[in-house]
Amino acid sequence: PHPPTPVTRFPGAWVSGVKQSMFPQTVRFGGSVTDTLMKFRQGDTSDYELLKHQLADPDIKDAQIINWLQELRSCLSQLTKDHEQLVHAALRLPWLGRSAAVVEEYMAFLGNLVSAQTVYLRSCLKMIVSNFTPGRIVIQEGNVNISDSDDNDEHLPRNFDLCHQALQMIARYVPSTARFLMPILCENFPFVTKSSRTLECYVHNLLRVTVYFPVLRREILELVVSKMLKLDVSAPRREIEDAEENAAQQQQSGGAQDECLFDMEDDDGIPRSPSGPGVEISVMEHPVAERLDVLMAVLLAYIKDMCHSNGKCQGCCGRTKELYRDLVCVFDKLLLPTHACCHVQYALFYLCSFRVGLAEAFLEHLWKLLQSPSQPAILRQAAAGYIGSFLARAKFVPVMTVKACLDLLVPWLHRYIDSQDSGSFCDVTLHGPFYAACQAVFYTLVFRHRAILEGNMRKGLAYLQSLNLERIVMSQLNPLKVCLPSVANMFASITRNYQLVFCYTVIERNNRLQLPMVRSSQGGSCQPTDMNPLDSFFPFDPYLLRRSGKVIEPIYQVWEEPSDHEVKGHQKPVSTEEEDDFLHGETLQADDVVGMTPGSYESHLRSPSSSFPIA
Repeated sequence: PHPPTPVTRFPGAWVSGVKQSMFPQTVRFGGSVTDTLMKFRQGDTSDYELLKHQLADPDIKDAQIINWLQELRSCLSQLTKDHEQLVHAALRLPWLGRSAAVVEEYMAFLGNLVSAQTVYLRSCLKMIVSNFTPGRIVIQEGNVNISDSDDNDEHLPRNFDLCHQALQMIARYVPSTARFLMPILCENFPFVTKSSRTLECYVHNLLRVTVYFPVLRREILELVVSKMLKLDVSAPRREIEDAEENAAQQQQSGGAQDECLFDMEDDDGIPRSPSGPGVEISVMEHPVAERLDVLMAVLLAYIKDMCHSNGKCQGCCGRTKELYRDLVCVFDKLLLPTHACCHVQYALFYLCSFRVGLAEAFLEHLWKLLQSPSQPAILRQAAAGYIGSFLARAKFVPVMTVKACLDLLVPWLHRYIDSQDSGSFCDVTLHGPFYAACQAVFYTLVFRHRAILEGNMRKGLAYLQSLNLERIVMSQLNPLKVCLPSVANMFASITRNYQLVFCYTVIERNNRLQLPMVRSSQGGSCQPTDMNPLDSFFPFDPYLLRRSGKVIEPIYQVWEEPSDHEVKGHQKPVSTEEEDDFLHGETLQADDVVGMTPGSYESHLRSPSSSFPIA
């Protein structure tokens, strides 16, 4: 076999001179391409149709491909729009997985074609993008053909490399390539119901495009996140938990082995069936969650590769900052308005974990959204939810940053109370952002009060007392009436223990005065409202996906049961046995509301050094 030749050499050196003699002459019918085109112009189409037929031969040999491509290159000026069918037949030639000589000749053909006939630029780009997913195979079961991706194609890594090299080569000939490429990437995105493998390969290749086309990064991230959000809102937290719980019960009872027809294998050949003894389960039982888990692993691996060099985080480098800016833009457009998505927002959570400065920039961005009166109230409330959840759950956020955020939020709440007249009362419609900010403060203190008090209890208590939380709790706007009962109760227990605020009088009064509220359903019937008037949403609630969750786990703060002295004299608000979150079951589930908008990649597709090499 010939040694691999760098595909950056496009003049066709492998098929010129003595090396061409290495390929035997093959049987062909009809005249040369030049003669065939001349006859076609004169009205004789027989050889033209024969040429197209021979180019479409599934058993075509390497030497035949090279001969045809050489002849086509010699008459590119004649291949106008009238010969679109012939050019498309040439573009469909099976060049991937062939010898280095075929690849080089095909690359030379692509470069010459887009240079001589720019009308075929889109066709060339479509051909390349169509190879961003594994080839299709057809499995016949009975009289039914089942088509899916070929997971066992050992040529995939090389094929993908060649596709990206071809795109870069075309961009050198046609500088405007990026402008024509983006619509094609959107059009060719596989349906989200396709196999995990197909989606994984396509998203991997999309993100790899951003390495050499940084101008497309924001649009590509927006495309990827929008597709992942569709999966996210289609896999509600409750459904994922139920599927995992049912699978665990079946495994314990021995039913899992009976029901599993096939033992799935990972890329390294290790069984990953739930029935495999001693094997760590990595496959999600919920099929949509499984696809989302695979894509999250790819996205998180991409973020890590873009921000690390030689194993070290380049948190202050331009590439990291640019990626952060692009992700924040995608966040504002897609994630912030999407209610009750569970996992996709963790991409930004993960990026912020690389440097405290990134986390602080994200919090500052959310703070600006919250306090901006020009923003819709629903987005301001969502921003408050992100602030509280981020401060509570991000292990990498130091206590100094937590206090700095509280020093912004709490004075803002006091100023808001000052701005109200004596006739103001509890009204979620009028004061939604205020209540959301109150809940963010309470939620943050529930999780981070220990960190504030550690080291110097007296100093920590003095700081908490300086917040004057009692004024907020006792105000006429009555935020405890609107907050989730679990948040209010836990906040009341902790603040009572440290004699910061006595909330139980307010909570008991609210319970006595709570009237049964109803809302009208679409059918006109009345239904009792839930105890969540804010439609509270904590975006960084526990992460449920297994593969990608291994990346999130080290940087994530799980809920810790309060000590007995913190709730002394009062029953703990919620039993947290086998639960990570004391809010479990109280926040709005994704299947209760319609959204406002619709592994790391450690398979054989990546080299050990980098998932997204710059080809």
